[in-house]
Amino acid sequence: YVPPQIRKAQETLDDKKREELGRLKKMVNGLINRLSEPNLSSISGQMEELYMANSRKDMNDTLTDILMNACVTAVAMPARLVMEHVLLVSILHHNVGIEVGAHFLEAVVKKFDELCKSDAEGKECENLLALIAHLYNFHVVHCLLIFDILKKLVSTFTEKEIELILFLLKNVGFSLRKDDALALKELITEAQRKASTAEKKFQDQTRVRFMLETMLALRNNDMRKIPGYDPEPVERLRKLQRALVHSSGSGKDTQLLVSLESLLSADQVGRWWIVGSSWSGAPMISDTKSQAQQKLHVGKVSSKIMELARKLRMNTDIRRSIFCVLMTSEDFMDAFEKLLK
Repeated sequence: YVPPQIRKAQETLDDKKREELGRLKKMVNGLINRLSEPNLSSISGQMEELYMANSRKDMNDTLTDILMNACVTAVAMPARLVMEHVLLVSILHHNVGIEVGAHFLEAVVKKFDELCKSDAEGKECENLLALIAHLYNFHVVHCLLIFDILKKLVSTFTEKEIELILFLLKNVGFSLRKDDALALKELITEAQRKASTAEKKFQDQTRVRFMLETMLALRNNDMRKIPGYDPEPVERLRKLQRALVHSSGSGKDTQLLVSLESLLSADQVGRWWIVGSSWSGAPMISDTKSQAQQKLHVGKVSSKIMELARKLRMNTDIRRSIFCVLMTSEDFMDAFEKLLK
């Protein structure tokens, strides 16, 4: 039972929150609508200010919803527009915190997986794949995710999947070759094997042949063989990104090294790729193992030190372990070694 006066207070609080979120959405929407390459600097600055003034969760949810509505449509989005939107996410990812890029990436990947399973006729899958590709181009996500998506598409290998493989390779193929040439080589071998076994299945062989030719051009680092490939727009925006990112750590160290499986099962296994993210699921490590380890630590030290630890209110196992290590070490090197263990 909730007393009427408390009920009323909650309702007014909810109304207030809804009003605040509506105002925030309007402000973010206004900024996104004006987004273009020349004014990216001022808009990213204003977005950072909004992040400082509002809760991260509200900002992440609002920004993700607005970007998804803007970029995921039934018709193919212009490449330039997608790049500018992703570049804004990338700048915020580097300047505000990695949870910005992580939140957006998770929403995009889950939506992509959902649409791949349903046989949607529109161009939503291509648009989502373009978002993921440019998140990789602008150093938000590691190539591991791109390879996972490519492997998944190659394993299904229908005409729709072949289109998506070609689309993805055209956008990020040469970057993948630079980051992990061996994984790309294995992927090409797998695609060739699939193509040879599935030859009877396709009426139109030209798409499969074109995909294999594109893959061979990638392997041989031959850019001329890929029609319409132009790295210049991405390079220009990367330069702009380097100018707008405050910290020097705009490269590999802020990339999210996360697999497709981890992103899709984030609700079950927790978001370990975001530092400090809370999680209320079942423990990932079995209790028996952790209990055994605790007993092991406790057994090594004398009861006198354990009593001292209790007196000094070392109330968790890890505190007790650290205290015992410090008290029983011979010198600083010994303490360092034991603490690492």
